[in-house]
This record gives sequence, structure tokens and C-alpha cells, in this order.
Amino acid sequence: MAKDSIKIRMPALGGQGAVTAAHIAATAADTEGYYAVSNPFFGAEKRMAPSESYTRIGTVPIYDRGEVIYPDIVMIYHPQVITMGKSYTMPFYAGIKDNGLVIINSDHDLLTAEDRKFLESKNVKVLTRDFTKFAIDIAGTELATNMAMLGALFGALGNFGKPAIEEGIKDRFLKKYVASGGTASLDSVIEKKFKKKMDLIEKNLQTASAAFDMTAEWAKEVGLEPMLENI
Repeated sequence: MAKDSIKIRMPALGGQGAVTAAHIAATAADTEGYYAVSNPFFGAEKRMAPSESYTRIGTVPIYDRGEVIYPDIVMIYHPQVITMGKSYTMPFYAGIKDNGLVIINSDHDLLTAEDRKFLESKNVKVLTRDFTKFAIDIAGTELATNMAMLGALFGALGNFGKPAIEEGIKDRFLKKYVASGGTASLDSVIEKKFKKKMDLIEKNLQTASAAFDMTAEWAKEVGLEPMLENI
């Protein structure tokens, strides 16, 4: 049964862009007319250190902040979150609600028999895919892994179209470029920077779109029920 709000927990490692993905997810949801908030949680601000980000989306106002203790969705950005316990919440699915969803970025099935038994008892669907490969194949860089994960999230939910994702990405990455009113050479530099930014956005969109399509098809195959009410 669809709910009036959902909570998403994103355990990741520093440098993977989970904070950015959480922000874009909230912005995209807001574009579609939902209430949404996002916030990060991390200790050491360095690459490969544990970090978590959270997004809350609803058809009703959202007032709570802080950690997501009881998530509807858990998104694992790196296998080491599971294999090496690089997470502030262990086991990684702690607190997950009935009929929830787990999305794992990995080229191997990382679940133990105990994990699988517990998640099946709560009717939690699990999608394991190598989203980093999506990023490398389409965008040419593993830095777009967060965009693949973002596309997978919205493909699974089914409440948000690709235009909303595009608006979220543009809101995050596309700064206002204004004519300098100065020399032609300075204007040329601004134009080049703008073009590079647009190229980046396009690659991110392509990565998110491919993951969106794949996950939407998977959701149909496994009978994933709608998690969030439509507005």
C-alpha cells in the first residue's frame, strides 16, 4: 500500500556523491510537487570514509530531520559498506520497514543466507547491479555512479519522470552564466566553461536515464508495489 511519505537512507563512502544524489532527489521530488528534504551525515571528510545521506519525500509536509532510523529504501553505494562494515548503521538494512527496497551497487551478490532470510520475511525487494559500470560505460567516469543510483531510485518508485530528474541535476550543477560585459576573450572563456558544464550534465542525464529504464523494468518483473502515493 502506497504511503504519504517515504524515507531513504544512502550509506556510501566519501567522494561517491551520495550527498549530491540526496540533494538532487529532493529537488526532483519538489519539481513534481512533493514535499522533500535531504541532509548528510558524516565524520571524517575524506575519500573512502563512511558517510550517509538521507532524503525524505512525501505528499504531506515534512518536519523531521537527522538520521533515518527506519528507512523505506536503503541505497548502498559501495560494496565495502557491506563487506567491510563501512557504515554508521549495521547491519546495512537495520530498521528497514516492511515492503521496503534495497538497491546495492555491486557486481556480486553480497547478501548472506541470513540477510536474505530476514529481508524476505519483511517482503523487502533487493536489486543488485553494477551501477559503477553504468557510469563508466555511459559517462566515461565512475564519478557518475551517483547519477546511476539516482536513476535507479526513481525508476523503482515510478512517481517521477525523467524531466524531474533533469531539473534536479540542472539545479545542482548549472550555475548562472552571465555575459561579462568586458572583453571578447573573457566572454569566450565563459562560453567554454558553460559548454563543459552542459556536456557534464548531458552525460549525467544519460547515465540516470539508462538506470531509470533498467530499474523500472526490473520493478515490474519482481512485482514491486508502489511505495509513495501519487499527487
